[in-house]
Amino acid sequence: MDSVDLQVIRTARDWLVAGHRVVLATVVRTWGSAPRPIGAMSAIRGDGLVVGSVSGGCVEDDMIARVQAGTLAQTLPSVTQYGVTAEEAQRFGLPCGGTLEIVLEPLMQAASLDPLLERIAQHELVLRRLNMKTGQSTVSNAIWSDQLRFDGESLITVFGPRWRLLIIGAGQLSTYLAQMAQALDYQVIVCDPRDEYTETWSLPNVELLRGMPDDVVTALKLDGHSAVVTLTHDPKLDDMALLEALRSPAFYVGAIGSRKNNEVRRQRLSEFDLSVENIARLHGPVGLKIGSKTPPEIAIAILAEMTAVRNGVDIRGAGLNAFQEPDKPTTAGCSVADV
Repeated sequence: MDSVDLQVIRTARDWLVAGHRVVLATVVRTWGSAPRPIGAMSAIRGDGLVVGSVSGGCVEDDMIARVQAGTLAQTLPSVTQYGVTAEEAQRFGLPCGGTLEIVLEPLMQAASLDPLLERIAQHELVLRRLNMKTGQSTVSNAIWSDQLRFDGESLITVFGPRWRLLIIGAGQLSTYLAQMAQALDYQVIVCDPRDEYTETWSLPNVELLRGMPDDVVTALKLDGHSAVVTLTHDPKLDDMALLEALRSPAFYVGAIGSRKNNEVRRQRLSEFDLSVENIARLHGPVGLKIGSKTPPEIAIAILAEMTAVRNGVDIRGAGLNAFQEPDKPTTAGCSVADV
């Protein structure tokens, strides 16, 4: 789940423990130019405090006033819409034609959120089912393909990491990339068989695997919600992962290194049973060309490119990728030593 939405759930629980009334709002349908996507959440406290957002602020003001007045979702879940008419869209500051349908759930007990938060803390993908007639909720195992569903009787939401990122190499850059990726809804896994790196790895909430990269890629059964980035600078390790990852359904496969090193890498990969199409999927040098030099900047460049690919943006066609200047080395996705 989005890290902002996880903050909503945690804050809502804290408010309940403190004795406050809390209403949880979830976007379940949108029409037109909606300001926030389906699944966006906010929690409104009885005294008007709010965390999260379902509209960027315009709709929240109205919901806060209704919660404070005691006229919104007092005992059972309910459904409300904003922006149905042009007048309402203008009143609530929604984009032209934007309409939101929101489920409003009065949260009664902090304990009702504990099983959900406990399983999220274990990096599990969890399905929560809310009964609209009774207000009762249950949690169960979810799978990667599960999506938010609402049929008027039940609201089914999915919590936990919806995307996976496998990083090959446990170096300094991997630490920054892992930390930033967690904020973008990724379950992060790091693979490195080298003792000199794994013995000093200490990033919490990131699984560390010491197997050989090709075996790890195969064992993870990568799907369309998976990404792989190789960061060791050691062809023996990076190429092993790439040989398997480029054949997988992973939505993104990237390799660190200068432009020259990656062209040599493509030549090496062509000597194995990879098709031209497989090799063409490689993002190398990895990351958008934003002048990155330090490890945090390189991590940002990598995640920016991953986000664009994940959202279906054709960055190569737009000339924004590190391939923009083929005759010059780039710092996007390589260390200073590569330039």
